[in-house]
Amino acid sequence: MSDQQPPPRWGAPPVAQPGVYAPPRAREVTASYRRWAVVLTWAAFVVAALMAVALVLSIVFLVWADQDTRNAAYGYLALVLWVGIAAGVPVLIAVTVSARNMRRRVRQQNRTGNAPS
Repeated sequence: MSDQQPPPRWGAPPVAQPGVYAPPRAREVTASYRRWAVVLTWAAFVVAALMAVALVLSIVFLVWADQDTRNAAYGYLALVLWVGIAAGVPVLIAVTVSARNMRRRVRQQNRTGNAPS
């Protein structure tokens, strides 16, 4: 390994040439993009509400199954709902993260003063 120091930089740093050194510009947020951001946000709310209803319903089914042995099938139905909830968690996370990122980009575009397309 060399003990030499790099030469000091004198003068102004090199000017970025368009398209060569500049970072890529983000694409413009379109009306369709804004619409899909709203759709994904509502989809996240709907999935979360369905999962909450399934959780409450599974607890009700477990109570019914515990009251009488003739209603034991409700316990299995509660287990099926729990499997549905477990399968819905990754979907909820994916939709929520996507909606959050899209809405953040829309808000950032609005803050910079760009006119909506």
